[in-house]
Amino acid sequence: MIGNPENKKVLVAGLGNPLMGDEGIGNYLITKFEAMSQRWPLVEFLDVGTGGMSLLHIIAGWPKVIFIDCAFMKLQPATIKRFTPDQVQSVKNLAHQSLHEADILKVTELSAQLQQSHQEIVFFGIEPETVELKQELSKSLSAKIDHYIDTICREIEI
Repeated sequence: MIGNPENKKVLVAGLGNPLMGDEGIGNYLITKFEAMSQRWPLVEFLDVGTGGMSLLHIIAGWPKVIFIDCAFMKLQPATIKRFTPDQVQSVKNLAHQSLHEADILKVTELSAQLQQSHQEIVFFGIEPETVELKQELSKSLSAKIDHYIDTICREIEI
């Protein structure tokens, strides 16, 4: 999907790699939201994988974008935290070896510089317990799936 072809109001984008344990929480939650999508006809739920610079085109034209991703925040594992781009500073070290590699904060900053009409960008970071080669979420994140859905639902319904 490129941009907002149906003029919907909100894009909820799940980021992550489902082959790396808790790193796949964004993808996992998008699957859950897609099953409930009829509740929100003006909301698009999209698994955007590991993102990269392609996100620049995906988020173009959306009034509100909500990102869901695993985030190392030095908090208790399974903690969910809401923040906006101006409330966080990235410490991601890029290897600059792939066009798929990008810092999500840099992508949203570039999108704003290109005046791609976002009224609001929100991130939900979820502190991982484990990021390792496996296709399941950790027990601590799995136990909080309903809490994550409720928290993000409140943001969608604003």
